[in-house]
Order: sequence, then C-alpha cells, then structure tokens
Amino acid sequence: MSAVCQVTGRAPGFGKQVSHSHRRTTRQWRPNLQRRRYWLASEQRWVRLRVSTKGMKVIDRRGIESVVAELRAKGQRI
Repeated sequence: MSAVCQVTGRAPGFGKQVSHSHRRTTRQWRPNLQRRRYWLASEQRWVRLRVSTKGMKVIDRRGIESVVAELRAKGQRI
C-alpha cells in the first residue's frame, strides 16, 4: 500500500541527509498516516480511510460528508 493520504494527497518527500562530514545519503520524509474509521450518517455505515494528521484536521473542519463527496467526485472508491 502506498504512503499517500486519501484526503490531502500528501506523499513522501525525498532528499538528502547530510552528515557532519557532508557525506550525502538519500532519505525520505513520510507523512504521518493513520488508518481511521468515520461514520457516514447518510449511508448508515462506517468508512475506513488512510489519512494523514493534516487530513484529519480537514475532515474536522469541513465534515466527513463533504470530504467523501469530493473523493467520489475525483473517482476514488470509498
């Protein structure tokens, strides 16, 4: 499973780790992904989403119904 937030689309960032001697090695910055269940009142069922903590804040602000409607408009299967 890829490390991408379903709500915000956040994915890992790539770059270099630089040591004290300035040797460079590749590294990743991964999003803080959580697996969450949300209750969809309109459908009387739980939906399971893989969201980042930023995505959780978006859901808290806008509501799960509008977020799910937007995901379905993008063509994601929920």
